[in-house]
Parts: sequence; structure tokens; C-alpha cells
Amino acid sequence: MIKKENLEKTSSWPFVEAKKMLRERKSFIEKKGKITLQTGYGPSGLPHIGTFGEVARTSMMVNALKQLTDLPTEIITFSDDMDGLRKVPDNVPKKELLEKNLHKPLTQVPDPFEKYDSFGQHNNERLKNFLDNFNFKYSFKSSTELYKSGNFNSTLQIILENYNGIMKIILPTLGKERQKTYSPFLPICPDTGHVLEIPVKDINKQKSTIVFDNKGRDLEASILDGHCKLQWKVDWAMRWYALDVDFEMYGKDLIESAILSTKIIKLIGKTNPSGFAYELFLDEKGEKISKSKGNGITIEQWLDYASPESLSLYMYQNPKRAKKLYNEIVPKAVDEYLEFIEKAKTQDELQLLMNPVWHVHNGEVPDEKMIMSFSMLLNLVETSNAGNKELLWKFVKKYKKDLLEKDYPIFDKLIEYAIKYFNDVIKIKKQYKTPNQEEKKALEALVKTLETCDDNMSPEDIQTLIYSTGKKNGYSENLREWFKLIYEVVFGEENGPRMGFFISFFGVQETKDLIKNKIK
Repeated sequence: MIKKENLEKTSSWPFVEAKKMLRERKSFIEKKGKITLQTGYGPSGLPHIGTFGEVARTSMMVNALKQLTDLPTEIITFSDDMDGLRKVPDNVPKKELLEKNLHKPLTQVPDPFEKYDSFGQHNNERLKNFLDNFNFKYSFKSSTELYKSGNFNSTLQIILENYNGIMKIILPTLGKERQKTYSPFLPICPDTGHVLEIPVKDINKQKSTIVFDNKGRDLEASILDGHCKLQWKVDWAMRWYALDVDFEMYGKDLIESAILSTKIIKLIGKTNPSGFAYELFLDEKGEKISKSKGNGITIEQWLDYASPESLSLYMYQNPKRAKKLYNEIVPKAVDEYLEFIEKAKTQDELQLLMNPVWHVHNGEVPDEKMIMSFSMLLNLVETSNAGNKELLWKFVKKYKKDLLEKDYPIFDKLIEYAIKYFNDVIKIKKQYKTPNQEEKKALEALVKTLETCDDNMSPEDIQTLIYSTGKKNGYSENLREWFKLIYEVVFGEENGPRMGFFISFFGVQETKDLIKNKIK
């Protein structure tokens, strides 16, 4: 059990937010005897990595809560699958099929992948599969099921009772034209099945119905049992109320929505959950990641190239800073994950609570020793020309004879990831520098220097000799350019591994041969 004083001192964000929530929701939580956290997902497109991030971060909050309280916790992953399909995503097949079903609830739109009963169900199942692969503990809730089963009925009646008050909250935030057509209730058209965004002409609180103009014809519809759904901001407040939500995090683009939903839930008689606004996820161009565009790295791609834990670590770090998510950030994320595992070996309890891997591994940090960085391993994949895991392990054990694969499960998987990442991402972008005469002379001098070395020399001694060679061959004023030359000629990149360590691992003779071949 973690010492109480360390729990009080730690400033890691999951603990900060958990303590804040316990303060803000103290009386409600004690009355319920449990803590409910919610994550929201709109299945209008394939689930993207940002959705994963929200569940991962909320799970880290739960991990912190378990250290602070004995009360049971529940994460609700809510799918707004009764929402109408507004546009056809770019990254799906059979777009014409979806085009014909625009404005229908997502659970009434046919699945273009032909795997499930609806497009909404397809995206829900994909999300659940992602979350299950990461062993997240959550309760999945479908908007369609909760509306149609009557689960929301009593709260919908409260919304209808407060119809005028809700309109006073929402209307001032809308433009003049939108004010004319706005209604908190969106009836499902009995003729087309569309979710209708049209003004309500009258409400009947006793009968729990609304009257609306459907192309010149007055129709009366029940607000209960899935005959209507709510507009987004009202729906969010209704969910908080009906599900007794204590905490929810959301992207900063929803801050204004959260403010309005907070006013609505207070109007209808409850207090809003504790909130946490995180920065958005961006692609390599700095554009917001979108379900409909499918831009940025996907969850499947990340898991092809690196471990689930490295992705969780990336989600842990700096949640209030915008994050770019694309292929090239993976090696750095993996290396940071490995470095934090190394640091954990010598940290005290308070330092461990500040270490991201403590949160990634729910307090059970692996004790595996680090053999080399992922970046270094990628260089080794290239220079050794090893195309499969067995060959690369054989190469590694040539220089580290005491290694056993079974003792290094993280590194063993890392080898597979490195081969896949090198072939898919790095290899196609390699641009090797052809050295000019002066640069060629400097590299030939490096080969001569390496002839004075052997495999028993320490990486530091080899590194010192490389420095000296650069200084003697025109790089005394700028050693950064010297190493850049080596990296561009040998590895086809501006940056690379610490050469002393690389050579001591790769082998002196092998490195000499490698440089000679690259010069040619």
C-alpha cells in the first residue's frame, strides 16, 4: 500500500484530477457508494486513436482512485449511436450506400463493410475490440438501446418539464437563423426514419409528446422510448443526470458545450460531473484528427509498430498539450517508455508515482533490463540486413552472449516491431548522402582510426577517438556536422545512434566494412 504522505505529495495528473473529483463530488459519491466515470464516442466514423486516448486516460484516473478510496469505480463508454449520419466518411467503402441513408440514426444505416446489422454497430464493435485488446475495464452503453428501452424516459420527462428554461440557455448561443429552427428534441420521422432537426410547435407535458411541422403536416410524437433523441448539448446533460456521472474528460473543442451542459444539468436538479479538458490530437500537418477523414496514425498501425504500453505512455504525457499522431513519432515514444522503465529501477515511492510507466502498468512496473533503444535497434535492422526476428536475435547474442530471449520479453517484441517499422516507414524514405572528396577523406580517416580499435574497447573510448578524428579532419569548429555526415552517409538520416555504443555493439570490423561500402 502506498504511503499516505506520498499520495498527498504527488503531482502526477491522474492523482491531481482524482483528488479534485473526490473533493467536488464528495457528498454525491458517498450517497451512491460508487464512482462513475464516462467517456463518450460518436460512431459516425471508424474509431480513431483519440477515442482510445480518452479511455486510456480515464483508466489511469481509476488506477489513481484505487489508491485513494475503497469505493468501487465504473467507466461507462457511451456510444452516441442514435445520432443521425450527417456526412459520408472518406475512409469507408460503398459511399453511395451511406449517401442514400444520410440523416438516419447510425444504428439504422446499413454497414458498408457488410459485417454487422448497421454502420453504428460496426463502429461500436471495432471500438470494443480495441478496448478489449488493451484489457480496459469498462461498461459499454449504446444510446439507441438506452433510449429505446425506456432507460432515459424519466429524465426525458424532466427535460420536457424544463423545456422553456433550456431554450433560454441555448438560444442566446445560436445565430438568428438557427434560433428559428432549434429544438432540444429531435423527432425520428415516421416516414423516412430520419433524425429531424426542425422546430417544435407545441409540447404536451402530460402526454410527454411534442408537435412539429413535418412538411406542412402537423405530427405529434412521443419523446419516450426512442421516438425522439436530444440535441447534443442537452443530450450530454441528460446523460450526466440519468447515469449519475461523477467525472468526464473531453477535448478542448467541447469546452463551450460542457459549459452549456453544466447549466442544463443544474437547471434540471443535479450537479455537473468533475471535468478535465485535454488538448486535441493532430496529424503531421497539424490538422485535427477526424473520424471521417481517417487522418493521422491509426490504432492498428501503432500496434503494428510498437507495444500497447508505448501508446498508453504517449497518452499519459502532457494531456493539456496538443499531440501530433503520425508514424514518425513512434520510435521516440518507444524509447521514452524504455527509459522510464530504466529510471523506475532506482526510484523511491514518491518518484515512482511521478513516473508515467507506473500509471501505464497500474503500479506494476516491469523490471526487465534495457538492452538498447528502439532507435538503435532500427539502425541495427538496417546495418545487419536481418530480415526476421531469429536472425536479429542471433546478431544481438553475438555481442551479448549471456542473453536469453525468455528473460527479455519486451525486447523480444521490440525486435518484431523494429523490423516491421523499418520496412514500412523508414526504408522507403531513406536518402543516403554521397560524400564529396573532402567528406570522403574524413570518412576514410575514420576507417583508419577504427583499425586501431577492437571489440573489447569501451563505447566511451571509441566515441572519444571518433571525436578526435572529426577535429583533425575539418570539423574542429562543428562536431555536430561531423556526426551528421556519418549519419547521412551510413544511415541515410540526419540523426542516429551514439556511434561509440553502436560500434561496440555492431562490431569494429563490421562498422569499417559498412563505412567502406557506403563510401563506394
